[in-house]
Amino acid sequence: MTTQIRPRALLRASGGPRYAAAVVVDALGTGLLRPFLLLYGVTVLGLSAPVTGIAMTAGIVVGLCCVPVVGRWLDGGARSTVVAASMLVRVAGVALLLIAPAGHTGLFAAAALFLGIGNQAWPAAHAALVATVAHGRERDAALAGGRALRNAGLGVGALLATACLAGGTTALRAMAFGTGLVYLVAAALAWSVRLRADLAATPGTAAGPAPRMRSLLAANVVYAFCLTVPEIAVPLVLVTRLHASPVWPAAVFVANTVLVVTLQVPVTGWLSRIPRRTALALAGVVLAASYLGFLAATALGAPAVAAVSVVCTLGEIAYAGSATALVTALAPAHLLGRALARFQLSTGFGLAVSPAVITALAARGPGVLWGGLTAATLLSASAVAAEKDR
Repeated sequence: MTTQIRPRALLRASGGPRYAAAVVVDALGTGLLRPFLLLYGVTVLGLSAPVTGIAMTAGIVVGLCCVPVVGRWLDGGARSTVVAASMLVRVAGVALLLIAPAGHTGLFAAAALFLGIGNQAWPAAHAALVATVAHGRERDAALAGGRALRNAGLGVGALLATACLAGGTTALRAMAFGTGLVYLVAAALAWSVRLRADLAATPGTAAGPAPRMRSLLAANVVYAFCLTVPEIAVPLVLVTRLHASPVWPAAVFVANTVLVVTLQVPVTGWLSRIPRRTALALAGVVLAASYLGFLAATALGAPAVAAVSVVCTLGEIAYAGSATALVTALAPAHLLGRALARFQLSTGFGLAVSPAVITALAARGPGVLWGGLTAATLLSASAVAAEKDR
């Protein structure tokens, strides 16, 4: 059945006005700080780039290790409390950034750790909250709407942060302080929703095994690469291979954000015509086709690469609109948290290793980069399509 997009119903299914405001405000704060956390460590605290990068990577890894705990917390019925906690943890991380003296690696590493925990805990908590409020295809549209809102907030936050860079270290400190306040406001808004799942009253919670999803989780590691292609692979090709102006990678990134904000909900609604697993496999085919398009466009120049990036973004939108929705549909209510946590672990792992994998493949030439991504994505799409649901 095709989902009809009605703004008021979509807002209600997404958790209501206050929760939607919390999502936007939280994304604004993340957009302010996340792209420039490395610059904060190097410029404001005077740390070396390798030390800063290692601390940030450690924060992401430890954050992933905390995701199973979040899953068990969610399976106890908590919803808005877990979302608010993921935001408050990041408030603590920003506070550590502000009190860290120049050259203090330990406090920066601790700040990166708290920020990493919050960033990794939020997706599963958010998806569980939406799955508690909405059901069926309405839930799919609500998840898509949340992603569109979040990307809009991330984009605005990144633009504001870019403007702050002209002010030097003082502006960066002010930006960090503002980010902490924004996270605090978002946490208060999320907590005020006061939503908890009544698992005892939910049909089927007393029985039903956890979905295995082995092929889905393994494939999701490869699918997640599409989220970093506009940020890493495309700039690498444009700047190092085609020697194009840095304006081109920036234009691709902006176009990606705008397309996600405007098309995520409509495309997800259109995909509701077909089963979620079929939609996810189709997303893999579209992504693989875009990777082959990038390979051909490399010989044609920057405009051709930018044009193909639109196809890649459409594949990303189809993937984002069907993957989490499929997990929430497969998992029984009493194990939803752990299922979402496992899915977030696979996504986080894919995002963590993608920079190293993409740069290593790119060093061997466009054929190896795009050919390798194409083969891996097609194999993943086939695995998704072939897996049987219990």
